[in-house]
Amino acid sequence: MSMIRDLRAAVVRPSRVSLRKDGGTYDATRSPAAASAVVDCAVYRDGRRIETETALTPHEAVRLVRRDGGFVWIGLHEPTEAEFSGIASEFGLHPLAVEDAVQAHQRPKLERYDDSLFTVFKTIHYVEHDQLDANSEVVESGEVMCFTGRDFFITVRHGGQGSLRALRHRLQDDPELLAKGPSAVLHAIADHVVDGYIAVADAVQDDIDEVETEVFSPGRKGAPRGSDAGRIYQLKREVLEFKRAVSPLLRPMQLLSERPMRLIDPDIQKYFRDVADHLARVQEQVLGFDELLNSILQANLAQASVAQNEDMRKITSWAAIIAVPTMVCGVYGMNFDHMPELHWRYGYPAIMGVTVVICLGIHRTLKRNGWL
Repeated sequence: MSMIRDLRAAVVRPSRVSLRKDGGTYDATRSPAAASAVVDCAVYRDGRRIETETALTPHEAVRLVRRDGGFVWIGLHEPTEAEFSGIASEFGLHPLAVEDAVQAHQRPKLERYDDSLFTVFKTIHYVEHDQLDANSEVVESGEVMCFTGRDFFITVRHGGQGSLRALRHRLQDDPELLAKGPSAVLHAIADHVVDGYIAVADAVQDDIDEVETEVFSPGRKGAPRGSDAGRIYQLKREVLEFKRAVSPLLRPMQLLSERPMRLIDPDIQKYFRDVADHLARVQEQVLGFDELLNSILQANLAQASVAQNEDMRKITSWAAIIAVPTMVCGVYGMNFDHMPELHWRYGYPAIMGVTVVICLGIHRTLKRNGWL
């Protein structure tokens, strides 16, 4: 266990690495490798962004904040372990949280460490499509990890969707809210993610309504029986992915809205209640989607079963009709010398007439009973 702790400490605290032959050291937070994953790095004081002549590095931003006050907001996109290690060391982030942020594929959660909060959000994006089929991708997911501290806010984003650039600009246009510090940014991201869920839920509802209408449309021709099952199953998979993003997030939002936290401004905590309420409504929608799709799938399979039964009834009816001439031909094909009407002049037309009459009678009876 001690070896594992030492290894994790070495991963998250390599802030100074010897690179030069003369033994000189180099600050990892100033390296091009560390900066390559940084989308934006800015210092905010009294709700306003501090403008500088050149772009700030994370190390410079930290020095500026700890000297003059305010907080730093650093946004990263899919950083590697080497790119994130210097920043993690600079802010004293917990090794377990750093590991989760780099590796991604985490479920939504809220974790409290000594001087920071680690929050994971799953972003959901609706994929536009002209026609829903069994291979259509309905939703795409990404991840946003947030580190909230007293004077810093770090976002680590994974996936092609869920950009926070527009959100950052919108917050910068509201200095009164941004003056509340990092907790205001955390609320804004939570609200942004949940608003995305609402939009996706409305779009998925339209797809489900479309499939439901087609499944229960009477007399739909040209579509193979059971052809809707593939589309319904695909929708169920997409709804399952949606549910994995929504359901685990409900508890963290409730904690942020109900339990006092040192890093969350009391005025901002009130706004988390609204986010939690919206998220609860989305969760109810998603659970309803799953139940509705189950019902539609069962109805579709029942329709296919009924259609197969109808086919079997038709096949059985025609087999009964064909059995009459088959029986007559079988009887008169036997090699007996003494058979009724065998040598009668009108025997053949009489037998054929009787056969036709019997077949027509059976056909009429089956038609009247709905078998044909």
